[in-house]
Amino acid sequence: MDYETPLFFHVMGYAADADGDVIDMVSGNPDWEPPRALRTALHEYADLEPDQFQYPPSAGLRELRGEVADRRGVDPSQVVITNGAGEANYLAMARALERNVGDEIVMTDPVYPYYPGKTTMLGGTQRFVETAPDGSLDPADVRDVASEDTAAIIVNTPNNPTGAVYPESTIRALVEIAEDNDALLIADEVYDHFDLSGTFTSALTVDSSNRIVTNAFSKSMAITGFRVGYAIFPPELVENAKSRHMLVNVAGSRPSQYAVAHALRETGPDYYEANRDLLRDRVTTFTSALEAAGAEYTRPDGSFYVMARFSGYPGTLANVERLIDEAGVAGMPGEAFGSARPDWIRFALVTPRVETAANRLATYFE
Repeated sequence: MDYETPLFFHVMGYAADADGDVIDMVSGNPDWEPPRALRTALHEYADLEPDQFQYPPSAGLRELRGEVADRRGVDPSQVVITNGAGEANYLAMARALERNVGDEIVMTDPVYPYYPGKTTMLGGTQRFVETAPDGSLDPADVRDVASEDTAAIIVNTPNNPTGAVYPESTIRALVEIAEDNDALLIADEVYDHFDLSGTFTSALTVDSSNRIVTNAFSKSMAITGFRVGYAIFPPELVENAKSRHMLVNVAGSRPSQYAVAHALRETGPDYYEANRDLLRDRVTTFTSALEAAGAEYTRPDGSFYVMARFSGYPGTLANVERLIDEAGVAGMPGEAFGSARPDWIRFALVTPRVETAANRLATYFE
């Protein structure tokens, strides 16, 4: 079977091998500090007894599952600690398909490329719903596509790559559509701490046995290398997910989970607000330069990505490589995110050199 291979690592490798100075705006690796409590916990961990260096419980450390459950208003038994949001989404999509009520996964276009890739890997069929130019999703369009063949509807809010944040009315409508078609709504909320609009609504606010919520600490704590995420399942769906997690991974990293649990408990809201303020400033800096260059752009309500369209310069892989070589700025081609935004390029605002990158683009396209 041929799987779709996301282009992220190709573009990152091309940028790394390029001659000259290249500003990486490809990956979603935050450049700011993780919580101080997380560093402290890692130091503490090094001096623990040998038994703490062995397998943790497969579903995750009890302490971490409890912290997640308390914050999300669910029972700890519903929480599976995963190898980042990537595994959380894999478990959720697998659980949807193994219910044998359909083989289609409905997703948006533009789309985070790992969703269609996982769908193929799991033997499912992709169905796409195009979003509006601002990234908003009309539930009526989802309802038109959903059918008895739908196993799941997967959405990401705040969204990568569009920056859209779906309002409560959209989330409730999507859960209802899933229920009406005996499908599952999978809500990937990994950017929930980067809601810049104040309008984010978690799917957990809707009580339903037809929804799964996935998340991770990769972005919110600036620890993409720790690979600590989680999925929250309805009680009747969680046991098979735990078994699949055990068979694929055995368990996750014990020291990573230990550090995250301590950081959750000891990190206040000021940490997250400071990072949102940083991103707001970067959005303003970057989009102002794009406007000066005459580019069209999206101004994100959440997450930390900006999509831009430069006249006569479609967002192909070849043009992205050319931009790396000639302007010294690396972004992601719009064609990597489906068929709806082939003329656009996505830039991640997770570099302290946002202003320099913006100026380089403005100069290049003037």
